[in-house]
Amino acid sequence: MHKPYIVFPLLSALLLSACATNDLGEPRDLNKTQTGAIIGTVSGAALGAIINHRNRGKGALIGAVGGGLTGAGVGYYMDQQAKDLQKQLQPEIQRGDISVEKRPGDNALLVSMTSNTGFDTNSTVLKPGYLPTLNKIAHVLNQYGKTTVTVVGHTDSVGTHTYNQALSERRAQSVLDYFASQNVNPLRLESYGKGETEPRADNVTEAGRQLNRRVELWILPVVAN
Repeated sequence: MHKPYIVFPLLSALLLSACATNDLGEPRDLNKTQTGAIIGTVSGAALGAIINHRNRGKGALIGAVGGGLTGAGVGYYMDQQAKDLQKQLQPEIQRGDISVEKRPGDNALLVSMTSNTGFDTNSTVLKPGYLPTLNKIAHVLNQYGKTTVTVVGHTDSVGTHTYNQALSERRAQSVLDYFASQNVNPLRLESYGKGETEPRADNVTEAGRQLNRRVELWILPVVAN
């Protein structure tokens, strides 16, 4: 795992061009099962750990992104970013390969990608067919520079805990490294692996295991105060 970019648990990617606007329509609704699974992947405590980690290095981060967001501009900025991600990723969203969720109350965005579309079994090498999707995300991240992105890898329960933990870390790092190669500021990027510890579905069935094999991007605004 790439030490300079490590964080605590989960998170995401992105942001800004203060003037970025978008005429995107309403985001596609997820069914109750999908929504529950996505919301259930991260506890308030986990998100709090990410926020606290960022706050410890806040001064350097604010300088790196050219100043933090303030007041009502924070929510607007994140709303616009969510809309741009939804617009760019509409084909993937419609296929069920990816979801983009704006969490109410904390201005965090969660982009969740099924890992079977990104990696072969037991592999940490990004599939060529996955790169166009990551390019779209990187494009939005470079537009919205006043955010941080934590890439979190997850696995199913097949195999040992030690193996799954290492696999999740390496997969998250592969995604982070790709974003860095697409000119996303490395100071905004972190990665973390959760192994099999945070399933969003039952590991008894293959369908459940496919949901659990995923990569998540947690996106947080850089706030000035």
